[in-house]
Amino acid sequence: MESTNKFKLFLPAITAQSNNNISLVSADIRREKTYLALYVTENKKVICKRENTYNTRDFASFPAIINQFIADNSLTNISKIAVAVPGPVIGGVSEPARLPWKVDTEEIRRETHISKVYLINDLEASAYGLENNEGNFLPLHESDHFTPGNIALLAPGAGLGEAGLFWDGSTLRPFATEGGHCEFSPRTSDEVEFYHFLQKIYGIVSWESVLSNEGLFNIYRFLRDVKHQKQPEWLTQEIDSGNFTEAIINGAIEEKDRICNMTIDTFIIFLAREANSLVLKLKATGGLYLTGEIPLMLQRFLNNDKFYKNFIISDKMEVLLKDIPIYLVKDANTIINGAAVYAAFSEE
Repeated sequence: MESTNKFKLFLPAITAQSNNNISLVSADIRREKTYLALYVTENKKVICKRENTYNTRDFASFPAIINQFIADNSLTNISKIAVAVPGPVIGGVSEPARLPWKVDTEEIRRETHISKVYLINDLEASAYGLENNEGNFLPLHESDHFTPGNIALLAPGAGLGEAGLFWDGSTLRPFATEGGHCEFSPRTSDEVEFYHFLQKIYGIVSWESVLSNEGLFNIYRFLRDVKHQKQPEWLTQEIDSGNFTEAIINGAIEEKDRICNMTIDTFIIFLAREANSLVLKLKATGGLYLTGEIPLMLQRFLNNDKFYKNFIISDKMEVLLKDIPIYLVKDANTIINGAAVYAAFSEE
């Protein structure tokens, strides 16, 4: 791996002739929407040929969604199915809290009559989706002393996704974590006050309660309800319409109201803090990659000094942290693309 971010993933069956010129279906399941796409493999790549989106809760199971996709597109000769889920995968089964039903590889095989089914955590899939994606990486900080190594992937969105890529000396091997559910740790007196505010709501306060769409709103309502910052009328209307995340970020970009900028500044500090922790735990000298819907909207704020200066704060590890390259992943399709890569080339 070079500092130009050319990924070489561990894909043991990428050269297998049996994986060339095959068709597969990949899925990215989310609370509200499920995204499906038809891929074909060509010259060690996966090429998207067709896409559809479905309302997740309109279906009684995931096999019902995928069978609908196959019927809608009159698909035949599907060799593999890849499924990315927003939660842990254990023994071929996942039952994420944000989904209305569990996802089971055996059930998918039985209901679709397709024997090769690959179930993968969505952030692990996103890590696979980084391959050959250098053109969609926006450098936020580049190192003058790059050292190949593990990579950390951080994705605040509907939840807080965290994953890693282990550097084995020649290739990168993605793996999932559930680090977003680790407990939030306050540092300042204001953060202790914020912690107690969240504790009354959740009991156990995880980082996902701070760094997600819901977390962004938690920061906002703490500033509004505890710190007595005024809620403008226009934002009341946006909250009532369910448009809070986009509205608060655009409000900060346009500097419309003080509470918007305070909310985003606080979120950026917390994002830098958790990025710092993830990088240190993984010793991710290969880089930090920020992905997901919120970082994309926060691009302007990630490019200023506030994020980086808070990221490198440490008791003894600032020397390591200042040499970590940081990138924003601008491709919004890394999950579904990465799941397809994993299914296509992880085995024959």
